[in-house]
Amino acid sequence: MTRKSPKILIIEDEKILAEMYRDKFNQAGFKTEVAFTAEEGLRFLKKKKADLILLDILLPRENGIQFLKRIQKYPKISRIPVVAFSNYDDPRAKNEAFNLGIKEYLIKTAYTSKEIIKKIRNILVS
Repeated sequence: MTRKSPKILIIEDEKILAEMYRDKFNQAGFKTEVAFTAEEGLRFLKKKKADLILLDILLPRENGIQFLKRIQKYPKISRIPVVAFSNYDDPRAKNEAFNLGIKEYLIKTAYTSKEIIKKIRNILVS
């Protein structure tokens, strides 16, 4: 019996960073999709399932906090675990993100890709 690979949706507007993380997660055995805007991420989630969302907070047009508020209207989407992943280290944004249900708020520069993958695995099994 083979175990299904978890699917992660990365919502990240920096293309090089998004592709690098997609490649790292794929190498670690995940299935990974990338959206470059919150709107693109929501469109994806309305059509397909993800096991976890890795969400940048600073996005063009609609930021990560606005995205978290918007997905509350969609019960199936709002149940997907979300990990905020940003260089925006603002206590108010962190607090609001946690109040909107995120599992973790990671500062990009504080973690290696291996550490992030390990944290994501731990969230998926908890």
